Amino acid sequence: MTVRPHSAMILAAGLATRMRPLTDETAKPLLTLGGTTLLDHAIDRLSAAGVAHVVVNAFWQADRVAAHLAGRVPPPRVTLRRETTLLETGGGVKAALPLLGPDPFFVVNGDAFWLDGPHPALDRVAEAFDESVDAVLLVHRTFQVHAEVGFGDFAVDKWGMIRRRQEREIVPYIYAGVHLMRPSLLDGTPEGRFSMNLAWDRAIEAGRLRAVVHDGIWFHLSTPADLAEAEEILQARVTGDARWPWR
Repeated sequence: MTVRPHSAMILAAGLATRMRPLTDETAKPLLTLGGTTLLDHAIDRLSAAGVAHVVVNAFWQADRVAAHLAGRVPPPRVTLRRETTLLETGGGVKAALPLLGPDPFFVVNGDAFWLDGPHPALDRVAEAFDESVDAVLLVHRTFQVHAEVGFGDFAVDKWGMIRRRQEREIVPYIYAGVHLMRPSLLDGTPEGRFSMNLAWDRAIEAGRLRAVVHDGIWFHLSTPADLAEAEEILQARVTGDARWPWR
């Protein structure tokens, strides 16, 4: 039975130091791509997937994030959670659990940007979620990413079960900044600051973490050059520029 999440969290609290100087005076999710902020792209995708309530955390330039969100018209309903100290990904989600409710919810990185393939990515992630897992991650093929991503993050078998890259190994998939999780994924995790990787590694060990390979376009947006290339690619899709046939 397909899960239909009604809540989601967008992680928008990071300092985004690699995106400087563009983030000297603003939060990374407020940078624009295709005329729309990355934050609005994410919220709009979640709304299209049926999400009614989105929690956004903020730390760096939180006032700017708050002002931007105040200008949005529901749906979905958006709640801003200000962090007084950086909690990283896992700590940020755990701190927001009282706002997110007891059911499975999406977590989306504030800089995640993708174009759907034949079937919306969020729907595909939800369809892969069942009682046998605590989380489903969206991953993308590393070789298709035109940015420095190291040796990849994960290997995935034909059933979608996931494992970490071993030492001196190159693996074919990178995390695409989107996952669907149960609140219980964070059971037993520490209070305060920690990475979501801690919870994922526990789920991998228990055989309860699955992945869905994205079948559309995904952009790695870490540096100003990444953002500029993504803008050029989006424009090329509009104009039919043949320099980007692989897109």
